[in-house]
Amino acid sequence: MSLYPALDIVGLTDVGMVRDCNEDAIASDVAMGFVVLADGMGGYQAGEVASGIAVLSIAAELTECILSQRSVGIDNALASQQQAQLVREAVKTANSAIYNTAQIQPHCAGMGTTLILGLFSQQKLLCGHIGDSRLYRLRSQNLQQLTVDHSLLQEQIAAGIITAAQAKAAINKNLVTRALGIAPEVSVELNEFAVEVGDIYLFCSDGLTDLVEDTLIQSTLNLSSNLESAAEMLLQVANDNGGHDNISVVLVRVRQSCQIQQSGHFLSWFTA
Repeated sequence: MSLYPALDIVGLTDVGMVRDCNEDAIASDVAMGFVVLADGMGGYQAGEVASGIAVLSIAAELTECILSQRSVGIDNALASQQQAQLVREAVKTANSAIYNTAQIQPHCAGMGTTLILGLFSQQKLLCGHIGDSRLYRLRSQNLQQLTVDHSLLQEQIAAGIITAAQAKAAINKNLVTRALGIAPEVSVELNEFAVEVGDIYLFCSDGLTDLVEDTLIQSTLNLSSNLESAAEMLLQVANDNGGHDNISVVLVRVRQSCQIQQSGHFLSWFTA
């Protein structure tokens, strides 16, 4: 009833070279098969509060619901609609917690956070995101960005106002059009992807992608001997390039394909 040893997960977060406080937060659970990353913003260290609430709340709710389903023999790996609803409810709970805290704590007024989360199940990855934290996939040594930023720059690119090359030199890179916790309600974008053995998935904050080109991320992942060294190298490159923001990465490698066999209330994992 666990995704271990189907997945390897390594997560690192770093304050960077300029900031005094790390307002990023990450969490993962290889047994539950999820990853959560948040990049907070707003007020004096309030971003740290927002991202912390988001990660703790969502991780706790995902764990509770997955364990509850498994305890009664529900094959949540096959219930895509139920998983999507689970993610929406977890995000809704976190959004309310952040928003309500901001209303009663003056120093937290206006705080919010980006969010990127992944829920791995039977040959699938359900991704939810809000803002400009990203998900990438390395497959057959080729890196592909799987999420589209909720940002002013991305809207300008989509409208043909600027090119992707021009966006790299823009001064308003960090203006997001959607964030968790800044309004009573928020919409999380959900996408499902097929998972293959050998895939590496990168969840990251913009502290990485603002300073490290996709081509360098790709070569780093391809040349690193393991996930730990790859994560460390990505953080180092971002810091070497200025480290003007907090930097967070979570890497997930799919080691084995998993199938679930259900008999009564018994679930067992088999590796292909």
